Amino acid sequence: MANAQAFIAELLAPADIQINGNRPWDMQVRQTDFLNDVLARGNLALGEAYMAGDWDCDQLDVFFCRLLAHKVHERVKPSRLLWHHLKGRLFNLQSKKRAWQVGEHHYDLGNRLYRAMLDERMVYTCGYWEHAQDLNRAQQDKLELVCKKLQLKPGMKVLDIGCGWGSFMKYAAENYGVECVGVTVSKAQVELGEQLCQGLPIEFRLHDYRQLNESFDAVVSIGMFEHVGQRNYREYMNVAANCLNPDGLFLLHTIGRNRDVRGTDPWISKYIFPNGDLPTLAHIDTASRDLMCAEDIHNFGADYDPTLMAWYQNFERAWPELQQHYDERFFRMWRYYLMSCAGAFRARDLQVWQWVFSKNAYIGGYRRPSLNNA
Repeated sequence: MANAQAFIAELLAPADIQINGNRPWDMQVRQTDFLNDVLARGNLALGEAYMAGDWDCDQLDVFFCRLLAHKVHERVKPSRLLWHHLKGRLFNLQSKKRAWQVGEHHYDLGNRLYRAMLDERMVYTCGYWEHAQDLNRAQQDKLELVCKKLQLKPGMKVLDIGCGWGSFMKYAAENYGVECVGVTVSKAQVELGEQLCQGLPIEFRLHDYRQLNESFDAVVSIGMFEHVGQRNYREYMNVAANCLNPDGLFLLHTIGRNRDVRGTDPWISKYIFPNGDLPTLAHIDTASRDLMCAEDIHNFGADYDPTLMAWYQNFERAWPELQQHYDERFFRMWRYYLMSCAGAFRARDLQVWQWVFSKNAYIGGYRRPSLNNA
């Protein structure tokens, strides 16, 4: 065990992280039994040990930012995670049958949790912080930017693939006079979404995206592509292209990775988003090629850092009420999730892209709109 601790201390040194140091980003080890396991199972063991209270860190976001910025994780090759990577290569983990698992495991955790954590519109994707000083404004600006990029006009019919609780559809219907159809694999999202969007020309469907087969003036997908999987990217793009009218636009908003690695982080996959798979730019280009023209690609991945930190602050503030429904292990799991992801985006290890596609290339070119400072 002493050897494992010494080796991990050596790995952490380039990131200026100490074991049992006195800085808020230092790792405070309460039990040492898990250290050997970390060398074998990587972040899966590290996250599970944190959930169990075996170690702690006051500034978990800074810890992970330092860890990833100095690529400490690349110096560890966990031997027991081989099957995790092989599964992603050998099987379709996002098949029609398995597509419902993420809804049941994550999005159906309870609307109480998400209402406490998210902004007033319940937008569960990256905000846009160019002019914003708070979460509500950042999410409003993101929704406005998407509407402008899609060039929405009154009377248009819009498809939202992975619509969540309907935050985009509600904003677009109220501010741009459009009619919307949204699909999701979460029963809880449909139930609350229908309440929030009552009286608006909005239809929720508890559908997998592969069930879609009708035409729309515009198509949008905000934060759903992360659940599609590499084996299904081409089919997904085919669905989007088939649903898009000839003169329409499709906006794809997704988290992305810098390197082509099949599957997602094993801890995130087990405890947060089952069967997740983050794309690269090349994956999206290959899947969409000859189906649609990529008119614009916008990266604002750094904006996920303040979004996640705002979510954590809301979650922590609401915990005295939430703890009646969730235990301490859940609190530590959720803190690890939000703060480790904030650190990853801060280190630029993860990105957020908005792609705008046309069915037929725009003669003269597409111009990305901007938001007013007001």
